[in-house]
Amino acid sequence: MRPAAPAPAAIEEARESIAVRLAELDVAALAAELVRRPSHPGLPRQEEAVARALAAWLGSRGVASDLDEAAPGRPNLIARVAGARPGRRLLLCGHTDTVPLNAGRAGDGFSGEIRNGRLFGRGAVDMKGPLAAMACALVAAGGELPAGELILAAVVDEEMESLGAERLVRSSLAADGAIVGEPTGNRVALGHKGLEWLEIELEGRAAHGGTPERGVNAVVAAARFVARVEERLQPRLAARRHPLLGAPTLNFGTIGGGDQPSTVAARCRLTLDRRTVPGESYESVLGELAELLREVAEELPGISTRIGRMAGGMASMEHGPLVTAADHPLARAAFRARRRFEGEAGEPIAFPAWTDGALLATFGGLPTIVWGPGDLALAHAPEESIEIAELERAARLYAEAALLFCAGAET
Repeated sequence: MRPAAPAPAAIEEARESIAVRLAELDVAALAAELVRRPSHPGLPRQEEAVARALAAWLGSRGVASDLDEAAPGRPNLIARVAGARPGRRLLLCGHTDTVPLNAGRAGDGFSGEIRNGRLFGRGAVDMKGPLAAMACALVAAGGELPAGELILAAVVDEEMESLGAERLVRSSLAADGAIVGEPTGNRVALGHKGLEWLEIELEGRAAHGGTPERGVNAVVAAARFVARVEERLQPRLAARRHPLLGAPTLNFGTIGGGDQPSTVAARCRLTLDRRTVPGESYESVLGELAELLREVAEELPGISTRIGRMAGGMASMEHGPLVTAADHPLARAAFRARRRFEGEAGEPIAFPAWTDGALLATFGGLPTIVWGPGDLALAHAPEESIEIAELERAARLYAEAALLFCAGAET
C-alpha cells in the first residue's frame, strides 16, 4: 500500500536539511578508510575490519548498527534510521568483500590514495566507494525523513558464494524495496541476467598413443561437444532475447584433460559460465547441455559424462536473473532523483554482471534495482579507481530516492 505522501513543504524542508548534512560528510574519506582495510578471500575474518570500521564511523555520527555473523568472523552490518511516521522501508545494500589484488600487477593496492579528484585502490569501485555513499545517505537522512525507514546492509561474501545476502534474506529484516549499489555510473539498472558456473566431466578409456583404437578419447569427446554447443545451442540462445536483459549467453572458460601426448586421454573437464534470462531455469540449462552430451556419448561408445554446478559458485540459493518494472515506485523514485541531480532520468539499463539483488528479489521478495557510482570496467582491475564527484553525487541520489520512496512522493 502506498503511504499518504507528506505535504510538498515537508518534503522540501527535509530535502534542504539532508543537503546540509550531506555537505558536512566526507564520503571520500570514508571510502578511503574502507579501502585501506583488505577484505579479500584468504584473509582470516575476511570482512570484519571493514564492518567494524563502518560501524564506528556510523556510531560517531549517531547511528547505531548491529553486526550479524554470516559465518564465523564474517559479520553483516545492519543500520537503520526511522522517519517521523510510518511509510515505506528502503534497503540500501552493498558488500564489504573484494577480489584479491591482480597477480603481478598490484596497481594501487589498498592505498586508499586520493589524487586528481579520484580515489584509488582495491574496492574503490567494487564496492567500498558505493557503500560509503550509501552510509553517508543514511546518516544524512537520520532524523530528517518525513516518513518510512532507511536501512543499510553491508554484507559479506558477494564475490564468492553470497553468504551475507543469503543470511540477510533468511533474517527477519523487512523492507519494501532495495537498491544494490554496484557500479553503474549512477545510471539505473532494472535488472541483470542469472548466473550458473557449471563443470562437465567426460571419461573415456586410456590406451597407448600408438594404438589409439584401443582407447576412448575424452578430449575428442569434449571437442565434439563444444562444436555442437557452438553450432546448435548458441543460435538458440541468441534467439531467446529478453527485452531488457538481451540474449542468454554461454562461455567456455577452461578445459583440461589427458596425461601426456602418447596416452589416449581418459578424462577431460570443461567449465563454463551460463547467463540466464527469465523463462530459463537450472533444470532447463542442464537439460539442453545434457542432450548434446548424450549425442556425443552415443557416437563414442565408452564415453561417460557428468554435469553439475562448480563448487564455490553459490552457497544454496539459485543465482537467477533480476528484473524490476520501470513503473515500480522505487524505479520512479530513482529516475526522479536522477532528473533532479543529473538533469535527466536516463534510459533504464541492464547491469552486465550478477549481483546479490537477485537474491533479495527472488528469495526476499524485495523489488530491487542496481544503482551506484563508478565504472564497472575498472572493477577487479589493477587501475581500480573512482571519481570523488561521482561518489558525492551518488550520496545525494540515494538520499533523494529514499526521501521520495519512503514518503510515497515518487510521482
